[in-house]
Amino acid sequence: MHKKITSLLASVGLALTLGSAANAEDITMNLGWATPLDSTYGDLATKFEELAEQYTNGSVDVRLRCCAQIATEDDAFKALQLGTVDAYFISQNNVSPHWPLMDVFVLPYIFQSTDHLVKVANGPVGERIRDQIKADTGVHLLTFGGPSYRDFFNSKRPINTMEDMAGLKIRVPKNEVMLATFEAFGAEPVPLAWSETPTALQTGTIDGGDNGTSVIREMKFFEFAKNLVILDHFAGFAPVFASDRFMSKLSDDQRAAVLKAAAEAGDYHTQLKLKEIEEIRSWLSTDGGMAMTRPERGPFIEAAQTVQQDFASKRGDDFTELVNAIQAAAQ
Repeated sequence: MHKKITSLLASVGLALTLGSAANAEDITMNLGWATPLDSTYGDLATKFEELAEQYTNGSVDVRLRCCAQIATEDDAFKALQLGTVDAYFISQNNVSPHWPLMDVFVLPYIFQSTDHLVKVANGPVGERIRDQIKADTGVHLLTFGGPSYRDFFNSKRPINTMEDMAGLKIRVPKNEVMLATFEAFGAEPVPLAWSETPTALQTGTIDGGDNGTSVIREMKFFEFAKNLVILDHFAGFAPVFASDRFMSKLSDDQRAAVLKAAAEAGDYHTQLKLKEIEEIRSWLSTDGGMAMTRPERGPFIEAAQTVQQDFASKRGDDFTELVNAIQAAAQ
C-alpha cells in the first residue's frame, strides 16, 4: 500500500512538473504603438496577433497596447534595446536618432513611386536594413508594414507654391533630415515630440505639420488645420520592432512562426494601405472639411535633392551605398 501511494505521488509530481514546463513555454508579447486601436497601426497589429497566435498554436499570446500605454514612440527604441518593451511600432524618423542609417528611408523624394517603395522593402535593401540594425543595435525588425506618405497640413493658408511655405511654424519630429527638408522648403521647422503635437496644434503653438495620411484622420487633426497639402515628400512604412530579450525567449519553432506571421501581416497591411491612401485624402477633403491642394512639385524636388546630396556627403560610405542601392532599385 505504501509503495502504491509513493508511486501515485511520484506520478502526480511528474505530471505537475510537465504541466509547469508546458506553461513555461507560453509567452506573452506586449505589442505597443502610439495611435488609437482603430488606426492603421491597429490594423496591422490585429492581423499580426491573429496570425502569431494561430501559427504558434496559442503558445505566444500577443496583447495589443495602443495609445502609448507601454511607451511613447520617442522612447520606445531605447526601451527595446533595454528589453523593457517586447515590441513596438516606430516610424523610421524616430529610429534614426538611435540608428542613423535609417535616415536613408527618411530622405525626401528618395522613392519615385509606391511600387519603388514596396520593391525596396521586400528586396535586398530591406534585408540589409534588417540584418544591420540587428547587428548594430540588437533590435529585430519584424516587418516594414504597409507603405504610407506623410501629408502636410496647416491652419494658416492653402499651399499652391513653395513660396507659400514661408514663415509657417511646422512641427517636425526630432530628426535631422526632416528638419533640413522643411528648412529647404522655406518653412520654420519646430522639433517636437509626438506626445506634445496634438496640444501644440490646438493651442496654435505650431501652424501645422505632416503625418501619415491615415494619422491625420485618426488623430482628428483636420479639426484644427483646414489646409491639406499633397506633396508625397516623405514616403515610408509602419515598421514593427521587437527586443532581443523577447525574441530570445522563443523556441526555434515559435520564432519561425512569429516571423512568418509578421511577414504575412505586413503583406496584408501593404494591400490595405495601397487601397486607402487616396480614399482617406478624399474623406479629409470632403467629410473632414479640409481644402486640399497639390502644388507643382518641381521646386520641392529640387530643394529635396540638395538635402539628399548634403546628407549623403556627411553620413559616410554605408549611407551612400544604401542611397545608391535604393535609387538603383527604381530601374
